Amino acid sequence: MTIGTDTALHRILESVDAISTTASSHQRAFVLEVMGRHCGYLALVAALASEADWVFIPEWPPEDDWEDTLCNKLLTERQHGQRLNILIVAEGSIDRQGKPITSEMVKTLLTERLKFDTRITVLGHVQRGGSPSAFDRILGSRMGAEAVLALLDATPETPACVVSLEGNQTVRVPLMQCVKRTQAVQKHMNELNWAEAVRLRGRSFQNNLHVYRKLSKLRPPKALCSEDGTECKGHRNCTLHVSSRNLAVMNIGAPACGMNAAVRAFVRLGLTQGYRVLGIHDSFDGLIKGKVAPMGWTETQGWAGKGGSFLGTKKMEAKECGLNLIGSRLLFYNIEGLLLIGGFEAFNSCLQMAEARHQYPALCIPMVCIPCTISNNVPGTDFSLGADTALNEICNICDRIKQSATGTKRRVFIVEVMGGYCGYLATMAGLAGGADAAYIYEDTPSITDLRNDVFHLKDKIQSAGIQRGLILRNELANSNYTTEFVHNLFSEEGKGVFTCRSNVLGHMQQGGMPSPFDRNYGTKMAAKCVDWLVGKVQENVEEGGRVYTTSPDTMCMLGMTKRFLAFTPVQELAKQTNFDKRLPKEEWWLKLRPLLRIMAKHRVTMYQTEAVNVAASESSNDMEEDDDRSGSPV
Repeated sequence: MTIGTDTALHRILESVDAISTTASSHQRAFVLEVMGRHCGYLALVAALASEADWVFIPEWPPEDDWEDTLCNKLLTERQHGQRLNILIVAEGSIDRQGKPITSEMVKTLLTERLKFDTRITVLGHVQRGGSPSAFDRILGSRMGAEAVLALLDATPETPACVVSLEGNQTVRVPLMQCVKRTQAVQKHMNELNWAEAVRLRGRSFQNNLHVYRKLSKLRPPKALCSEDGTECKGHRNCTLHVSSRNLAVMNIGAPACGMNAAVRAFVRLGLTQGYRVLGIHDSFDGLIKGKVAPMGWTETQGWAGKGGSFLGTKKMEAKECGLNLIGSRLLFYNIEGLLLIGGFEAFNSCLQMAEARHQYPALCIPMVCIPCTISNNVPGTDFSLGADTALNEICNICDRIKQSATGTKRRVFIVEVMGGYCGYLATMAGLAGGADAAYIYEDTPSITDLRNDVFHLKDKIQSAGIQRGLILRNELANSNYTTEFVHNLFSEEGKGVFTCRSNVLGHMQQGGMPSPFDRNYGTKMAAKCVDWLVGKVQENVEEGGRVYTTSPDTMCMLGMTKRFLAFTPVQELAKQTNFDKRLPKEEWWLKLRPLLRIMAKHRVTMYQTEAVNVAASESSNDMEEDDDRSGSPV
């Protein structure tokens, strides 16, 4: 990932969301042209996150006669009740012969052949502007710090390097290696060798393209609709004739942005695999009360860009609802694979069911959990779905808070953020928002720390001419040093130098619209879960057709660890968990806390505190791994 890419995606998705409103009300088609020159990354990720009907990118031109395919697809969608169509065109798009495909060409095609009311929007340099996203703020800080260390480590024999981010790790890659690879992509595109060009873009680019192509289908293959291959009446919402095998999905815990995107991808890709997909409303409570219904192909249309949880969610864990009741309902609905999307409640429920399998045979089916919580406190993953949106909300609110004091000199703001006992949001938002300190439970502040921070702020304001200060505090950082206490302390000790105000952000941090990363991350996580569940179901079919398994590796958490998405048995993760505080025992982001202090001009050094994770130069084979933001936005 390069600095600025994530912010550009924010601008593109904001435009798509705004355009979708008018496109739906007027029943129009919109053609959006986005930047990228010869790279289709922005267009592809934007299309995946916005549920665009079609995307044109230079690395993978459409097949010959694409005009007929596109028109047939859009016309069928309109016949099925869809009121808007979004098509995204990368500015360097070409066809299979290397000839340019422009947004004007696409508009002319839709207008003349389909008679659609079509508009073109060229976003242009709007994509470069606006407030930077939380990810870009943190990425800039981390890359700048790593660049300093790279220069300090350099010798006359050290080759030139590029500071880069792979997963959530900062790495140094030889410059010429990057140049050769970039040139190789263009070479294969010039030779019309599209498959190799896509491969050289990296595994994540390939995954994005693969998932988008599956999700952009209008409906499942006809052969899945009924046993004799004929199309049933009301095919677009057909679920009853897909398969006798059932997968199910539910949300658990507090709502977080990205839940709906994950459910949408799971439903559509599950149907594509030939399974019925059941939606369980209101978590385990809804399962017991019978709030279970089949979900159709078009039912989840438009879910990717919506916040909250359309399935409904509750903070009730499995044991609270009764494992015997849950088992009986799973058996009643013939559920043979279950996806749980949620935070610590989802992980703990999965663990409780895994440990009770010997007692309740109905729980002996494959289950997988997608971590989804703004707190990012789930073990087995470096990053949880929904946390990126929360970080952006906190940064935007802090920007406004600091702006409110433009006409008031010398003011310090104390801001309380959510997260339970996990200080992830406070630390990362502090690094992204230029905070002077972030108080968290894992690094509990003492009265000496508070005293030193007051003196530090007074010194900065008096000697350096700084007008505003920002202190972030995790909601459960310390039971005695509350937000009110910190506010009163700073107000008293700062008399004559600065005034103080406190703000509790509350549930605003859950966000409205999910960020581009959360839409994309949720979609790709769900895609992996479908493949995993289908594989486990097929592996564990007994005589008579029943699915039964007690293997620990069939109760897993899907998480991002450093640079890879991996399935880890929940019973293994129990050893890495502090259940009292609902935290993983190891948290990678704690290594970034000293960088926050350095940026605030505290007397801390990187080498003494190991603030920056310095990785050795990577080999060309390492660069083949999931090398974009799919790892973690921080």
